[in-house]
Amino acid sequence: MTEQKIKIKLVKSMIGANLRQVRTLHALGLRKMLQEVEHTATPQILGMVSKMQRWIEVK
Repeated sequence: MTEQKIKIKLVKSMIGANLRQVRTLHALGLRKMLQEVEHTATPQILGMVSKMQRWIEVK
């Protein structure tokens, strides 16, 4: 069974986000603008991604 991977890119500044949102973005590994990270598509990661659609782009 192959694990699906997703690429996540931070496209908007975290200025204006509340502390919980900033911590979620940091938990995804996003710290700088235009930074890309790759994660395995687990339910936990997909849940975080769905909550952060305002700041990220998913490939």
